[in-house]
Amino acid sequence: MRILVTGASGKLGAVVSSELAAEGHEVVRADVAGARAEDFVRVDLTDYGQVADVLAGLDDRYARLDAVVHLGAISAPGLAPDAATFHNNLTATFNVFQGARRAGIRRIVYASSETVLGLPFETPPPYVPVDERYPTRPESTYSLVKHLEEELAGKLSRWDASLSITALRFSNVMVPADYAEFESWQHEPARRAWNLWGYIDARDGAHAVSRALQVAAPGFDRFVIAAADTVMRRPSAELLDEFFPDVARTRAIEGRETLLGIDHAREVLGYAPQHSWLDSRFE
Repeated sequence: MRILVTGASGKLGAVVSSELAAEGHEVVRADVAGARAEDFVRVDLTDYGQVADVLAGLDDRYARLDAVVHLGAISAPGLAPDAATFHNNLTATFNVFQGARRAGIRRIVYASSETVLGLPFETPPPYVPVDERYPTRPESTYSLVKHLEEELAGKLSRWDASLSITALRFSNVMVPADYAEFESWQHEPARRAWNLWGYIDARDGAHAVSRALQVAAPGFDRFVIAAADTVMRRPSAELLDEFFPDVARTRAIEGRETLLGIDHAREVLGYAPQHSWLDSRFE
């Protein structure tokens, strides 16, 4: 496929772009900043005209796109004033979704967020492992936008039965260079209780994107995307006993398994995370 990746200069976007290209796809990298290259286009996602133009084709570079992977955004709470986060992220996502529809692009995969599950879990989750079954619980403007983006995706796909939009609720994105810091949390597990000690290796994030591009059905669906383990060496059940003793467990929690439920992604997308910080921290 010829795939436009927005936010391609970012932490996750760079890895996704590289992995998709390695699979044989033709990747067009789009971002507001980045080094000049044949596969890169500079675009302000908050400008609908620019977005629509890039999605429709770009001079002699390409005539059409088969899919869009939308990762471009202010990437976390607190990086910008709330109003800026709201207007930038929601406008950019609307522009990408609407521009893709107008250009006849039927397949969209985009970055939602684990934050819609209720992060930070100062109010405990309803049960663990947390998953897609309970209503979103945004606790920040950033997360509120992610909720609204999922609502937008669901309504647009209802209007157009041939449109496939997949929301990937990524956990805290990490690359191997980040793994050295994980040792500093081992004696202070409270520092990572805010997201139930979750993370996602960017390479597994790219794997989830690839699977969604290949198999997602028409319509809208959302998937929690996390590593198979936690950021801690301690057993997950032991962490729950200490920090969330009153939260119901829907099943037995084994070993160091993630408390961010990825069963739906495994079953529907064939998502199969391969990377653990314990294996990769010295890469």
